[in-house]
Formats: sequence, structure tokens, C-alpha cells
Amino acid sequence: MTEQLHEERTSLHLDRLSEAIDSGTLHRVRSLLRNLSAAEVGDLLESLPITKRLAVWELTDPEVDGDILVEVNDEVRASLIRDTSPEDLVDDVVDLDLDDLADILDDLPDTVISKVLRSLDQQDRERLTQVLAYPEDSAGGLMDPDVLTIRPDVTLDVVLRYLRVRGELPEVFDMLFVVDRNGRYLGSLKLADLLTADPASVVGDLMDTTAITIPVDLHESQVAMQFEYHDLVTAPVIDEGNHLLGVITIDDVVDVIRDEAEHSVLTMAGLDEEEDMFAPIVQSARRRWIWLGVNLVTAFMAAVVLYAFEPTLDQIVATAVLFPIVMSMGGIAGTQTLTLMIRGMATGQVSAANTRALLRKELAVGMLNGILFSIVIAAIATLWYDDVPLGLVMAAAILLNLLAGALAGALVPIVLRRLSIDPALAGGVVLTTVTDVIGIIAFVGLATFVLLGR
Repeated sequence: MTEQLHEERTSLHLDRLSEAIDSGTLHRVRSLLRNLSAAEVGDLLESLPITKRLAVWELTDPEVDGDILVEVNDEVRASLIRDTSPEDLVDDVVDLDLDDLADILDDLPDTVISKVLRSLDQQDRERLTQVLAYPEDSAGGLMDPDVLTIRPDVTLDVVLRYLRVRGELPEVFDMLFVVDRNGRYLGSLKLADLLTADPASVVGDLMDTTAITIPVDLHESQVAMQFEYHDLVTAPVIDEGNHLLGVITIDDVVDVIRDEAEHSVLTMAGLDEEEDMFAPIVQSARRRWIWLGVNLVTAFMAAVVLYAFEPTLDQIVATAVLFPIVMSMGGIAGTQTLTLMIRGMATGQVSAANTRALLRKELAVGMLNGILFSIVIAAIATLWYDDVPLGLVMAAAILLNLLAGALAGALVPIVLRRLSIDPALAGGVVLTTVTDVIGIIAFVGLATFVLLGR
């Protein structure tokens, strides 16, 4: 329901914004933008053709331009950066949180990077360098190095006075991290305990030493799982020596989950989640050539197999009419299993420990569905062509191809992962080839031996 409301809200804003741009009422554009968050403006910019996008970018509030640059995808960000002067870019990004600045720093022109780094104090430069030292898709690349720390030997009253003097607190804040003099993580003090316990209590007596910590080299997808499994709002990031390096907050994890979902959907179609929806036509076409070419090769493989049975197709016209049904059923069954396997791999629920059990289960499902639908399709084919042997051939082919689809759907992602190939990217193409070829051989092959041999 929430996702549907978001889609409807975005669509409504997009319609109103486009209408205001087309009518030339710039004050309406500014009014609409003022009532939107940076993330919402980012969604709209990604949804607009380039000319309208740049027109809207000129009218956004400079105070949130940096946040908007963080929200949009790489290619849209590049188009906005190209349309912005270096001086304005410096003003836009200089006040960003260090983790957000680290995310977009490499996309900025060298002159802008130099000015931004010079504007930071020594401590922030060191923290930024620390974040940039880790892969972007790791906990280190995700963390915010600007973290509140306290010592275990101080009282809660001292901590409260420290927070009042500090004034500015993180936007997402549910605990303080306790460290020793060498910066080693000791535990966490919950905000609820800080506010409700006796102010004379010592931090070391109240801190939670069992709180979840995140290794700095942990992949961002695993970080998201930790937040999901343990219902975390914030979590400390530590190195091998247990030194506290930074903090990851739930808002960053939500972005990871969204990006992972977009990646899964788009890679199955051979697309890049960072691609600009309104990129130049030739550029977009070129990016799709590779997988269209691969699909063409695999389609020719199926055509070659079909050509081998051309005499059967010429003599028994019904096979040419019915074999697409066999191929389609096998492809759908295989895609269902493939999707289940890819999702399980992404969440860590599929491993060597349960692969055989899952394979047996999917084969059993394929067998059950194969028997059920083979009976239905055999009856339809028999009544349609008044030919019982043709119906039996159809039934056998459906059963074989649903079993083949289940087997291929389970094995293809496992094999691709062992070959270090992304199953989400290549799995669909390989699966389609397998089910098409086996479907043709099963149906037209059986028709050749059974029907022509009558």
C-alpha cells in the first residue's frame, strides 16, 4: 500500500511539474519543488527528459542541491554536474555529510574536488579519506565516520552535559558508542537508558556489550541483512582490531535495499540500474546490443534444432501449431525456479548445505505440475485434432519440459555463480535456451518417432 501511494504521488507530481514547465509558469515549478524532499525531487529529475530536467535543476533550492545529487543515479548526476558551474558545485556539496560526500566525490570535476577538500578541516579530511579507502559496496564505504563516542568511566550526567554543549546531534540517533582511550569499541549506551537512568550512574555499568557490530569489510547486502534480522536503527562499524571506525544508520540501509531490488529487476533484462532513462538513443541502444546479440545466438541454436525436424513439421502441421505451448510452459516453470534460486542466493538462504534438498523439492514440484498440465493439455489437443496419439505426445513433452525447466532453473544459477557470472544477469538467457531446445526435442522428436511411425 505504501509503495502504491509513493508511485501515485510521484506520478501526480510528475504530471503537475511537466504541465507547469510546458505552460512556462516557473513560479508554479518553484512552488512544487519547495514542498518536496530531496529524494522526491531526485525521482522527478530521473523521470524527466534531459531538456526539462535541466530546466527544473535551475529552479531547485540551492540549499538542497547537494542532497539531490546524492539521491539521483550516476548518469543523471553526471548530466546535472555538467550543467552546473564549479563554484556552484562547491557550494552544493561542501556541507554534505561525509558519507554522502564520499558517495559522489569521484563524480565531481577535479577542480571541484580540490576546492571541497581544502574547505574541510583536518579531521574531516582524514575521515573522508578513511571512507574512500573502502569499497563503495562495503560497510566501510557505507558508514558515516562522524560518530558520537563516550568513555566508560564517566557518569550519565557528564554525557548529557556533553550533548547539550555539542548542540547538533545526528538525524538518526538511538545510541552512543563507548570506546577506550585507544578508540577500541567497548559497547553501546542506549538513548532510552541515558534519559531514564540515574544521572549519577556510570556509563560502564549500563552499556550493552552484546550489541551487534558490523565488520568494516562486510558487503552492503550482508549489512542490510544484519539490520533486518536484528531490527537495528544504527550499528557501529569496527575493524579487525575492534577499533570503532564509524556508524551505519537505517536510512543508508534503506537505500541499499532499494538499489539491490532495482539491480535484481534490471539485470535480469540486461540493463544497468544507473542508466539514465532518457540517455541518448544511440547510447541506450549500444548498451543493449550485447544481450540482444547473445539472445540472437541462443535463438539460432533453437532454430537449428527445430530445422532438424523440418520433415515432421511439414507432414504433421499440428506440431508447428502446438510446440510453442511446450516451449512456453517449460520457460515459465524454469523462470519460477530460477527466480526462487536467485533470491535465495542473494539473501544467503541457498548454499551447499540445502542445494540438494531444494533441487529435489523443485523436481517434485515440476513433476506434479507436469502431470497436472499434461493431462489438461493432452485432453485439449486430442479434442482439437481428434488424435489420441498426438495428445499423448503433447502430454509427454509437457511433462519432460516442466521437469527440465525445474532442473535448469535450479542448476543454472549455481553453475553461473561458480563461474563468477552474475546469475541475475545471464540466468534468463541460458534458461530460455535450455527449455526451448529441450521442448523442441521432446515434442517434435516424440512426434517424429510416434506419429510418423504409425
